[in-house]
Amino acid sequence: MVKNMVNEVLQRKPGGEKIIQEYHKTKSLTDLTRRQLVNTLVADMVEVHGRVPSQAVRLKYAQGIVALFPYLEDPMSKHGYEHFYDPASGSGYIAWRLKTVQRSQSDRSRSRVAVEEYSGGPKAARDCTASTSQQLTEQECEEVISMMKHSSDEALVLDKMKATFEHRQKLVRDPNKSVAVLDIFPRFLDIPGLIEQDFLMLFGEETSGKFLSKWPTFFQPHITEEAKALVPTPHVEELLSSAQGNDGGWDRDIASLCLLLHLIPPTSKGHKKSAKISALQAEDYLVRYLQVGASIQIFLSSLEPSQPFLLCVGEQKNKIQKTYVIVDGKAIPCKAHTSVAAFDELFKTHFIFGTSYSDALDGFYTFIQTAVYNIDVGMIREKPRVRELRARFLNIKQ
Repeated sequence: MVKNMVNEVLQRKPGGEKIIQEYHKTKSLTDLTRRQLVNTLVADMVEVHGRVPSQAVRLKYAQGIVALFPYLEDPMSKHGYEHFYDPASGSGYIAWRLKTVQRSQSDRSRSRVAVEEYSGGPKAARDCTASTSQQLTEQECEEVISMMKHSSDEALVLDKMKATFEHRQKLVRDPNKSVAVLDIFPRFLDIPGLIEQDFLMLFGEETSGKFLSKWPTFFQPHITEEAKALVPTPHVEELLSSAQGNDGGWDRDIASLCLLLHLIPPTSKGHKKSAKISALQAEDYLVRYLQVGASIQIFLSSLEPSQPFLLCVGEQKNKIQKTYVIVDGKAIPCKAHTSVAAFDELFKTHFIFGTSYSDALDGFYTFIQTAVYNIDVGMIREKPRVRELRARFLNIKQ
């Protein structure tokens, strides 16, 4: 059995017994111990099967890990072991360690792996099955769009935005017209709540409410606890202090979101010339702060093109009075009165406008999308770190 194989390797290799003991004590493994586990097993794999073990061999070791350590299994992956080795894409911690070993042995050969197709995420076309409102024809939409731009009746605009939802989604999916959506529907910029309304029509109430129901009570405290194992830089210490409710820095919810970003930091795209940025630098792609009284228009005019992010306006970072989602250099006011609800709107904005995640935040958002909202699980490319952290949290009894 694969379980016995992995157990036998750990029993006879230096440090293996400590790995087993840590798991039995905590029902988990720290990042450092997980690396030791993978390094130990890959060393055995190369020793027994050579420098380029077959896909079947790699798969057995991955299966053996989650068989011996079931709390490391990712319940949202197809098989649960893909963060250790995914035969469909040739990725995972085992594959990465093998590449390191092969490079150190001057083996430059590259194994050919199948390229798996992914069809999920913010840019994916969707059937608007959650939409029950009567939708207007194309000609009717043109007439209503003109009327909405000048109407002072917010209730009427909300109703007509519902009726033009499918038309708007067609524009979003059209690469030649998607950039003009906010010009065609400018009421996003002055009527809060339209993002939430469209998301409800796209996914329904159950999915729409998952972040606000799960984050504060489950994910926020567990992420804060997990982040205590991060390298204790001054910035991480400040985030941890804020996430635990102490004054200074961001409020509890923004701080915990930033900590998640440090737990799933940006990774390079594989191009040698692409510079990898730090988690601290990546925070600017997620949220920015503007003091009350500063000009939002001047702030917007100074921006470089970027993916959507959250702008928090207040007297201090932990006393936010107004929040905006910044899209294409325009500020969409959040209906939310809390930062956690404002982030909920930021996430949903990607799906409403068919906007891809920032490269710096891809792993961060993939975790939120799959582990919290349960959207397109198994239909998007997931980094091993995302799967590992998801397995760690979702195996905690709620």
